[in-house]
Amino acid sequence: MTSSQNVQAFASLIDHTLLKADAGERSIIRLCDEARTHGFATVCVQPSWVRLCAGLLKDTPVAVCTVIGFPQGCNKTETKIREAELALVDGARELDMVIHLGRLKDKDMAYVENDIQAVVRVVSQHAAEALVKVIVESCLLGEDELRAVCTAAVRAGADFVKTSTGFSTGGATMEAVRIMRATVGSECGVKASGGIRTAQDARAMVQAGANRLGTSSGVEIISSLAHGE
Repeated sequence: MTSSQNVQAFASLIDHTLLKADAGERSIIRLCDEARTHGFATVCVQPSWVRLCAGLLKDTPVAVCTVIGFPQGCNKTETKIREAELALVDGARELDMVIHLGRLKDKDMAYVENDIQAVVRVVSQHAAEALVKVIVESCLLGEDELRAVCTAAVRAGADFVKTSTGFSTGGATMEAVRIMRATVGSECGVKASGGIRTAQDARAMVQAGANRLGTSSGVEIISSLAHGE
């Protein structure tokens, strides 16, 4: 594989992310242009920008990803269901949903699993090709909790488990990614997100077991890789 092929393969792992509350239309358009240019897997945006992105990225390989129950996950399940329905109608093909962390801390795994399964069911009914990624906010979890929620996500039919929202007390760590990969095995993808800013960060997460990366620094990472850094 040539160097350029290696860079492109790495780019295809990246969800090019812009979830800041003050991001305006011009920034979203630039995000989509960058994703198309570099061949990123998706753009990951707030739900209100999904329709714009879907239009801008029509007939390209770049999918539109959005967030559900973001960033705290404490919405009622019915709210998450409606968010997911609207996002799919607007053109999202990947949904990154936040678990109910309070219910996890209470060890109410039935609630956590049913909450995830409800969003998975929406996808199966409205857009079977779409993916569901489950954000577990690993920085707030002990190892047993992290393993338990990853197991629940697999049972619920999720396509990925994801480390972080990027809006809590910490982001992805190699240790969390290793635990998540060891728990889900090959049944589920692992997305590392939060604090991935350099090519070195990105490589470390892939080596730990991630097969998707959420980052707002995708352009810088790919540029560094292209220059052999």
